[in-house]
Amino acid sequence: MTEKRDLRIVFMGTPDFAVATLKALIDNGYNVVGVITAPDRKAGRGQKLRASSVKEFALKHDLNILQPTNLKAEPFVEELKALNANLQIIVAFRMLPKVVWQMPEYGTFNLHASLLPQYRGAAPIHWAIINGETETGVTTFFIDEKIDTGAIILSDKTSIGKDTTVGELHDELMTIGSKLVVETVQLIEKGEVTTAIQPKSEDLKTAYKLNRDNCKIDWNADLDKIYNKIRGLNPFPTAWCYLDNGEKEPIAIKLYDVAKEREKHSHEIGSVFTNKDELKVACKDGFIKMNEIQLPGKRKMDAKSLLNGFEFSKIAKML
Repeated sequence: MTEKRDLRIVFMGTPDFAVATLKALIDNGYNVVGVITAPDRKAGRGQKLRASSVKEFALKHDLNILQPTNLKAEPFVEELKALNANLQIIVAFRMLPKVVWQMPEYGTFNLHASLLPQYRGAAPIHWAIINGETETGVTTFFIDEKIDTGAIILSDKTSIGKDTTVGELHDELMTIGSKLVVETVQLIEKGEVTTAIQPKSEDLKTAYKLNRDNCKIDWNADLDKIYNKIRGLNPFPTAWCYLDNGEKEPIAIKLYDVAKEREKHSHEIGSVFTNKDELKVACKDGFIKMNEIQLPGKRKMDAKSLLNGFEFSKIAKML
């Protein structure tokens, strides 16, 4: 029996998605000698400094924390070297300079929330749903010079339901991914890792970074595309559009839970229809039924609650 390697692990990550993996490493008894996460950032109305989810977890477990602003800075590189790690694990962090990812003896591997080479980039979970995929997964791979292009170690698949939201898929992949990282570490620990070069494809889909512009709904799109985009952004960062309610200026509203109703009609695209507890918007080949939305400065609410206190004009339209 081959003797197991004595691993000294540095973990790098920032959001909730990364916490499950760090927890799995601790729960499995691995020696995490350092946690690298983003600097505290101002957040909320009071603009108070807020620690990342990974930092909050690391503090509770008395782990050694580093929060560099510059990953190439010599003081940080020296601090990292001093940890004497022989394996680095990356989950939802930022691009690493070569001096960092080449440092450990057993390499630096990343957990990515897609089946590579598809959906390389910043928002793979969102774009899989936005594009109407029925399957996705997670992949571990060794980091190289480019983004999400390194040799694949392991992957695991899961299906995407026709009504699955990005919040639901995020949590599922977070759990699957944490298990896959532990499996990957076990292979490295035993010296049994095999890798596969990412296959080349003419039809690669990219997980572009989300911004205000590409989260806006185009009501002239097909019903399925509108529906998939809204659920692919629910509950974060949230799809939005303008509501023209006959006032001076249209207002920006956020769209959360919706349903689709396929139906032939002759209504103008974007027209709003309401009754006592229902709110619908006309699309090319049907209606989007809005179950949960948010007006500016208000809390998120269901359609019935909204209609109790907000009156839509007869010429109301989503833009």
